[in-house]
Amino acid sequence: MQLFLQVVLAYPTLPLSIVLTVCLLYWLLVAGGLLGDGLGLEAGDGLELDAGTHGLAAMLARFGLGGAPLMLVLSLLTFFAWTLVYLLQLLVLQPLPDLLRWLLGSAALLLAPLLAAFPTAVVLRPLRLLLLRLRPAAQRSLLGRVAVVSSPEVTAQQGRAMLADGGAGLLLQVRSAQGTTLLRGQAVLLVEYDRQAYCYHVVPADALEPASASRSLFESGDKESS
Repeated sequence: MQLFLQVVLAYPTLPLSIVLTVCLLYWLLVAGGLLGDGLGLEAGDGLELDAGTHGLAAMLARFGLGGAPLMLVLSLLTFFAWTLVYLLQLLVLQPLPDLLRWLLGSAALLLAPLLAAFPTAVVLRPLRLLLLRLRPAAQRSLLGRVAVVSSPEVTAQQGRAMLADGGAGLLLQVRSAQGTTLLRGQAVLLVEYDRQAYCYHVVPADALEPASASRSLFESGDKESS
């Protein structure tokens, strides 16, 4: 155990150890239900990388790492890179003089993510197929239906709502269309689906008059079909 900690907390393993710890904390929060499901399996979520990360998505796709949740890709990539650097530090770098160990360690730290892309791509291949099977199909018919806020609040940046579907219910990623804060237990109307953010825009269920609600839903349907 002492040798393990000595290697993990020494350069060049330390930077990757920090990143790996952050990834582990993220998945612990996901397991605790504080950050959604983390795998894009909630209704309305997507498997693709987040909007605004198109450059990163294109770069990862070249290594066969596209089409999966960003945090899953980064976690696997970090784990394999950390494993490579850990073994190199344990078996090769430790006995070397400090200057040589820092030079070789720095080179290993830069090359490890590139080398880690290959085992990551191999592991992601079956996981990607599994996630696609588990992911519920997007349902246009959800527009116009009423859901109940299940998160502490729904804002323009975050929030979740539960939609009764006759079974266990659908947990949806939702955002406040009017920018107002909606509280847990409040009934909301699904008025638009945002394909880029993989979420539904909602308003309070009693906020729209029947005519304006119909007009909003008609416009939302046009946006979704475009």
